[in-house]
Amino acid sequence: MTMTIASRCSPFASLLPFALLAACGGRPNAPAGGGADVLALMQARNLSEQDVNAALKTYTPTGRHDEYYQFASGGHGGNLIVIGLPSMRILKYVGVFSPEPWQGYGYGDQSGDVLGSVQRAGHTLTWADMHHPALSETGGDYDGKWIFVNDKANPRIAVVDLSDFVTKQIVGSELIQSDHGAAFVTPNTDYVIETAQYPAPLGGGYAPIETWNENYRGAMIFWRFDKQKGRILPAESFAIELPPYMQDLADAGKLVSDGWVYCNSIDVERAYGGNLEGRPSLEAGASQNDMDYLHVLNLRRAEAVAKAGKTETIAGMRVIRLQTAIDENLLAFVPEPKSPHGVDVTPDGTAVVVGGKLDTHTTVYDTMQMAKLIEQKQFVGKDPYGVPILDFQAAIRGQCEIGLGPLHTTFDDQGFAYTSVFIETVVAKWSLKDLKVVEKIDTHFNIGHLVAAEGDTVSPDGRFLVAMNKWALDRFAPVGPLLPQNFQLIDIAGAPMQLLYDMPLPLGEPHYAQIIKADKLKPIDVYKPIGFNPFTEAVDPFATVAGKERIERKADGVHVYMTAVRSHFTPDIVRVKAGDTVHLHVTNVEQAADATHGLAIGSHNVNLSLEPGKHCNVTFKADRAGVYPFYCTEFCSALHLEMAGYLLVEPQ
Repeated sequence: MTMTIASRCSPFASLLPFALLAACGGRPNAPAGGGADVLALMQARNLSEQDVNAALKTYTPTGRHDEYYQFASGGHGGNLIVIGLPSMRILKYVGVFSPEPWQGYGYGDQSGDVLGSVQRAGHTLTWADMHHPALSETGGDYDGKWIFVNDKANPRIAVVDLSDFVTKQIVGSELIQSDHGAAFVTPNTDYVIETAQYPAPLGGGYAPIETWNENYRGAMIFWRFDKQKGRILPAESFAIELPPYMQDLADAGKLVSDGWVYCNSIDVERAYGGNLEGRPSLEAGASQNDMDYLHVLNLRRAEAVAKAGKTETIAGMRVIRLQTAIDENLLAFVPEPKSPHGVDVTPDGTAVVVGGKLDTHTTVYDTMQMAKLIEQKQFVGKDPYGVPILDFQAAIRGQCEIGLGPLHTTFDDQGFAYTSVFIETVVAKWSLKDLKVVEKIDTHFNIGHLVAAEGDTVSPDGRFLVAMNKWALDRFAPVGPLLPQNFQLIDIAGAPMQLLYDMPLPLGEPHYAQIIKADKLKPIDVYKPIGFNPFTEAVDPFATVAGKERIERKADGVHVYMTAVRSHFTPDIVRVKAGDTVHLHVTNVEQAADATHGLAIGSHNVNLSLEPGKHCNVTFKADRAGVYPFYCTEFCSALHLEMAGYLLVEPQ
């Protein structure tokens, strides 16, 4: 008698999605076996059809690559997190603002020069509070070339090259003392935008906080980026002085609104705390008014003003002063719902969506209408500093009733917007055309940022969305009172939205992320030609050729020209005198993919990562006589443990 699927799989047949029916035979007379095992496993683990369906959508078999890269901020870790989608597998941590031992980042070679290139108040910085990664764009689409990240605590911007996932540059300015609206790029990556958050005297220095209104200011920096060189050009960068409101996130116009920049703000009350001095706490003082100010800046006009020399140099940065910005019609304000946090330009560039944390709406501003009103100088008033203000109703397209605590918005390819709702702890899907919510999905818990696949470009993909939740609570095995963040992968390709995966992020406090198609990136496998220095992006003049290894004593110290190859260093004995300065020039002469070596020298804080073809230079003082083993730190061959040598520091 022929068994039906239902009789063979009963009582769990109703739980099987299509793909599992295929595993179960997929036809009435299929032999029993794998399908029955799957059913038993489902029963044993108490898995529902929805659970298995979600697992099938995220499962990425061995050897297969993910369709997308997600680049997430590392928060207090100061590094960049690379995640594959839909598998949600962590692929790499990229050292940016803090040392990263596995990559040898910040441990002796020129990466240490990059890491230490910006100091604040005379201090060397070894941590950061990374918030907002921004992928480089061409025509408003991700091009897969670079990614920029910021440090809120010590305002800096870093450039990470996506050809080798290495941080190549860090810049900063003493003009501002914090940033949050960073990093954001213009549609062709002409500029990387960095906006101060907490007002302070421009250029540093002291002023009594009671002189807040007179001496404290914000600023927006436009870092000029050269796509040919792959570097920020500080000398061609400039800033615009802003009133002492707490400027928050920013976004650049695109397509029809290209050339405009939008930034929200909080604390137009100009409260600064003092709860032990008879004043209300900052949070209370900054929450009194019904509206804050959306900043609307004309970047093209600002470029012309800066080029004309109508600037003042402060802390080495060219600054368009506030009065000049007003006189040149570069800056206008529009009221926005209280305590806004998200400011997101729609894919077609015709609107800006703002979410106010203390409001229940998302507000949709008309970019072309605002530009027209500014050009015609149709203002309804001025702020205390003389900045013109647009009429709220005249500037908006409308509002969408979204829920309690709207924050950030991203977009798909079907005309829908997705907004994180912090207090309600949901993602709300709503129509940009009708300004109506069509669906909500719970998140776990207290969602902050969210990101959809290419959702802030001119051509979003839809498909996947990641909710970046601040609290994990009962999601994972307990690890003490400090819990991981929770990244939740959501399928938005159909209706209803489906939660697919919970991913604990146990590093720092990640904030924002961006998701790019994997095929847009073209990372290299090896450095070519042999002796390539990733920081100069050329063959290093000290590159060592196999067969020409040597040790030379020169006026500036002992130069060691070394090669690394499976499974030895040449030379593997280095003799110096106590007090010598040692210049170590090491080239990995391998050209096979993944043939990476490392070089660690005990007691000297030297730790190099030597990917195939890479050259590293490191200088250190051999200031204490002794015997110091060095060895390869990457398991490279069967004789990996034998890939070692000795630094012999002889007494004088």
